[in-house]
Amino acid sequence: MYKFFKRLFDILLSFFGIILSSPIWILTIIGILISDFGPIFYVANRIGKDNKEFKMYKFRSMRTLKEKEEGSESSLRPETNRIFPWGKVIRKLKIDELPQLFNILNGTMSIVGPRPVAKDQFEIFRTGKYEKTKTVRPGLTGPAALYDYIYGDKFEDSNVEEYEEKVLPTRKELELVYVKKIGFFFDAWIFFETAWCVICKIFGKKNKRLLKKLIKMAEENNE
Repeated sequence: MYKFFKRLFDILLSFFGIILSSPIWILTIIGILISDFGPIFYVANRIGKDNKEFKMYKFRSMRTLKEKEEGSESSLRPETNRIFPWGKVIRKLKIDELPQLFNILNGTMSIVGPRPVAKDQFEIFRTGKYEKTKTVRPGLTGPAALYDYIYGDKFEDSNVEEYEEKVLPTRKELELVYVKKIGFFFDAWIFFETAWCVICKIFGKKNKRLLKKLIKMAEENNE
C-alpha cells in the first residue's frame, strides 16, 4: 500500500508541480539565456533504483565549457568558479532541481529518497552496507540532500578534501537512514522540512534545529 500511494503521490505532485511552477520555469530559462547563452538543461547520467542508469535533468547553472577545457561529468563539489550569478540564485533556492519533476513523472525518481549517484561516485555511495540504497528510487530530496543543503554547500570546490572529511561520512549514513526509516510519515516529514529549509535560505537563515537532528540520526545509524 505504501509503494502504491508513494508512486501515486509522486505522479500527482510532479504533474501539478510542473504546471504550477511554469512561471518560474519561464523566468529561469530567460535568466539562463541572458547569463550564459547555450543549453537550458543539464543532462547527467546517474545511477538509480537497482543500480540502473538513467538521465537526470537540471536547469543549467554553470558556464558552458570552452573548447579544449576539461570538466568532469560530476564531482562532490560544484565548480563554483564556473557558476554564473543567476545560477547561484537558482541553486540557492533549489530551482535548478525543478526539471527533475520530469524524472519523477517518468518513474526514474521519487519526491523523497536517496540522491541519484554519479557513475564515478558509485564506489562511495553504493558499496558495502550502503548498497541497500539501490532498493529504492532516488529522490529529489531526502535526509542526505537536506544535510548537504544546510551544511555541505558551504564547502566550495577548492575544499573537496575538507568536504570529504567533514560532510561525506554523515551524508553517506543519512542515505542509509532513509532506507531504514522509509514510510509515509518519514516522507511527509522530509517533504515539509525541505520546504522550510528553502524558506530559511531565502531569509539567510540556517535550520540549525534540523541540522542537529540529521547529525544525531547519522550517528545513531553508525553505532
